[in-house]
Amino acid sequence: MTDSIGRRLEQYTIKHPQEVLIVTAEIASVQDQIAIYKGFSSSLMRPTSFDPDVPVLPSQAKIIKIDRVASPYNPSEPHYLQQGINWETMEKLLSDASL
Repeated sequence: MTDSIGRRLEQYTIKHPQEVLIVTAEIASVQDQIAIYKGFSSSLMRPTSFDPDVPVLPSQAKIIKIDRVASPYNPSEPHYLQQGINWETMEKLLSDASL
């Protein structure tokens, strides 16, 4: 696939609007959490650029885990569909969704 990891995850949430992905990743040696919902990404720990061409999840990011959460996302009471997904498992879900 030529699409970046972040772009593929955004496309997944477009196909699955009832889900929010909470991605824990290491970016430039700093851990970050990113919420992805309906095709949009936003960092939960640092400022997110207003420019949609600036990837929130760069291609060199190391995915630590991904949580699938039911929408709407309530950070104080999240309804987890699946927790602690590794990249290999998520990649299978992306492939199953033709992404």
